[in-house]
Amino acid sequence: MKIGQVWWQGRLTAAVFENGHARPIPGYSLRELVDRGERDGVSLADLAGRYAVRQHESIEPALPIEPREVWACGCTYEMSASFRDAEHGTREGFYRHVFTAPRPEIFFKGTSRVCVGPAQRVGIRADSRFTAPEPELAVLLGAKGRVLGYTLANDVSAWDIERENPLYLPQSKVYTACCALGPWFVTPEELTDPYSLDMRCLIERGGQVLFDGSTSTSKLGRKIEELVEYLLRANPVPAASVLLTGTGIIVTEAAALAEGDSVRIECPRIGTLVNGTMIVR
Repeated sequence: MKIGQVWWQGRLTAAVFENGHARPIPGYSLRELVDRGERDGVSLADLAGRYAVRQHESIEPALPIEPREVWACGCTYEMSASFRDAEHGTREGFYRHVFTAPRPEIFFKGTSRVCVGPAQRVGIRADSRFTAPEPELAVLLGAKGRVLGYTLANDVSAWDIERENPLYLPQSKVYTACCALGPWFVTPEELTDPYSLDMRCLIERGGQVLFDGSTSTSKLGRKIEELVEYLLRANPVPAASVLLTGTGIIVTEAAALAEGDSVRIECPRIGTLVNGTMIVR
């Protein structure tokens, strides 16, 4: 089942998506629906099927959830680790070590305050010259880290700020409109194998393709269960939070984002997430 949100009757409302149309779930945002499922011990898919209206409506998907927290993982693909070592000139292979070490890199990305949905614009920091999209598989978490669904994410990052000093990672990663999510979540009942997903990212400028890259989640170097387990160590992340699992598509500085660009992330088994860009101060 595909579950997300739409703007309906003046508010963000949970909805089931079928064949390009939406069936709203009156009285619930997706976060509220997750909370209801946790209280009642009912699966998200069962609740959505029970309460969604019968008629299909032509409504575009909105931000699929207003997450309580967003966390992200780094260097979970070998390509990402190798590129960062080459870019930073780390002779000791620091990022490669992060890729192979027992403990994964996990950092706080923000809350719903920094998130945008389909067709909204992601942010480029005004003090960055090299901001890039990072296309990722994201998971919606229930209580105790249970995976409730999968969606696409753009972990937008000011790479030049991190390059200047790795301790500047929070400034590289956390700012207005730095995280795009969408178009909806696909429940585990429908997406049974998250490690066989093809993903593609295109950056367009002035109608021309500036960048075109692809990967597969089969190259993800860690299991999602492992990432969630480390995330929850001494850190009781609340239900209706989202975890980004890392990127395997590397955008070079030649394709650094500029205001007015369009970023398109595609995954045939999930959907398509398209966002414009804007400068944020």
